Amino acid sequence: MNDSSLSLHRLFDLVARLRAPDGCPWDREQKIDDLRAYLLEEAHEVAAAIDASDWEDIGSELGDLLFQIVFIVCLAEERSAFSLSEVVDRIEEKMIARHPHIFGDEDLVDSAAVHRAWELRKLEGGGPDTSLLGGVPGSLPGLLAAYRMTQKAAGVGFDWPDHLSVMKKIDEELTELRAELAEAEDPGANPRVREELGDLLFTMANLARHLDLDPEAVIAGANAKFRRRFHRMEKILAAEDLSLAELDLDAMERAWETAKKAALD
Repeated sequence: MNDSSLSLHRLFDLVARLRAPDGCPWDREQKIDDLRAYLLEEAHEVAAAIDASDWEDIGSELGDLLFQIVFIVCLAEERSAFSLSEVVDRIEEKMIARHPHIFGDEDLVDSAAVHRAWELRKLEGGGPDTSLLGGVPGSLPGLLAAYRMTQKAAGVGFDWPDHLSVMKKIDEELTELRAELAEAEDPGANPRVREELGDLLFTMANLARHLDLDPEAVIAGANAKFRRRFHRMEKILAAEDLSLAELDLDAMERAWETAKKAALD
């Protein structure tokens, strides 16, 4: 048994101790439904560390995520639902099947061919009601779901030929949105405005995919930049004994431009 296996077993022993009759009352009460939120939270913490390119933080957050995974497996073992070895066996079998060009005799020359072969193989292996999009969970953030669904569709050839074609579609969707806004008395309550805005965002996620960019990572970067600049603007105003609450829009815009020029980001 290697060091990694020993470390994983120590983590299982830790969870078992916490769940023991004389263990932690809080940990003993946890159910699978309770762990869902923690699992998502820790996954987002890992994503944030990746966005920051902070390897030390990535390692720390991966530990928190691994703990949640081990906790869930321990709950499953308590119910005799499945074991860690079964989880490992399943993913090993899936990954070997996904790489016939490595473990078999298929000749797949590039990543696009690998992706297409994988999506087609999943369809061939399913029943008559199998959907190509069935593997995209409904709980995914919207932009990421759009990215993954169209990535899967592109894997079987259902896609725009290039990013310029997507740009034309964006122009089309923007024109349709403008038309709906021009006629809407209450845009926020108008279902057609909502639909056209959704189409525009969906197409923007497609553009990101064609540019080999993760739209969730792209918007996370934009959010982080806005947060930095807004905080810088607040500090600039505080140094002048001013607050946002007492400024009009023109004054806030001037402060914003000052913050943008204060540092390159």
